[in-house]
Amino acid sequence: MIKKTDFVLTPYIKSSNLRATYQILNTVVPYVLLWILAVKAASISLWLLPPIIALLILFSLRCFSLMHDCGHSSLFRSKRVNRIVGFLLGVINAIPQYGWSRDHAYHHKTNGDWERYRGVADFLSTEEFFKLDPFNQRLYEVLRHPLMGIPGGFFYLVIKPRLVLIMGVYDFIHHLFIDLKQGSELNLAQRISAHQSKHWQSATEFWDLLLNNICVIGSWIFLSHLWGFGLFWSIYSITISCSATIFIWVFFVQHIFEGAYAHKTEDWNYFLGAVKGSSYLELPATLRWITADIGYHTIHHLSERIPNYHLAACHRQNSHLLSDVKTLRIGDLLDCSQFLLWDAASNRLVSIASFRQGTEVMVNPTSVCTNGGEIDNATVKSIKG
Repeated sequence: MIKKTDFVLTPYIKSSNLRATYQILNTVVPYVLLWILAVKAASISLWLLPPIIALLILFSLRCFSLMHDCGHSSLFRSKRVNRIVGFLLGVINAIPQYGWSRDHAYHHKTNGDWERYRGVADFLSTEEFFKLDPFNQRLYEVLRHPLMGIPGGFFYLVIKPRLVLIMGVYDFIHHLFIDLKQGSELNLAQRISAHQSKHWQSATEFWDLLLNNICVIGSWIFLSHLWGFGLFWSIYSITISCSATIFIWVFFVQHIFEGAYAHKTEDWNYFLGAVKGSSYLELPATLRWITADIGYHTIHHLSERIPNYHLAACHRQNSHLLSDVKTLRIGDLLDCSQFLLWDAASNRLVSIASFRQGTEVMVNPTSVCTNGGEIDNATVKSIKG
């Protein structure tokens, strides 16, 4: 049985400031120029916009991909530089990078442990799904349809960070009045540092969230005034929504597929979570560049400190150890999207269709099947329990 120590990873961990700077320049500069080109093209004919917007979507996606590397402190050598550049890339895609990176780090620490981390869309277990009424079961299924990534992506990037700040500030003001009534002598900075909010986990995360919102909303106001509210928001909404949707889809197929490692916390194995709980997403060269080689996801999970520009070489170096890793393509999204439930009894992902067949089995036990995505006896016992 292969072990993590069998992989050659350490030589690929070294970051290069030169390569990182080049990647930032060949991403951010074209993104800015495409925006200028889009505004110029719109003044001539709206029919010139679609190809430009398509490129904007792809470069927005690459900005997000490089922000992801900064969150792992792998793009540049300096942690501070990664923080600064990651913050700026977060502003481009309207997302607070510090909080996002903390959540993403938790995903890396718990990948494959489905009691602690429920995937990209907060999946339910078969037992939890069984307890829902028919309407909420249907709603659960609809909200996790691949097309819901479009409005979901817009909400995730454009609305949620603003909403989190508003709710968090409201919560803080509420606690501030309570402190004042109790005669607390802390100053404002001390109150912020001492405040335990459910909307952020530290004072650093709050300041990052606040500064991100100031920069993002400020840029919205400035660009809406400069280019016109309708034009700016039409292009911006399409760009942000579609780039977020693509990244959600990519992330989905990297972890949600038939046979994916989906274990309970007991006896969960970090290494198996990396090797069997993540896929190798085979992409054409253009999309590999746009996504910063994140398709080499098994290697990325084995060592998140490997920068994107070394992932392909590391994958090739260790290819003889990766023969059992699931290989997927973008076209497999629809097949993967059926696995929306976690079966704790059998430690695997199952489809809602197989779950419903399993509920019929409770009425007619002789109809139990064990093929492919079908629910087995252990699952039926879990549902009954």
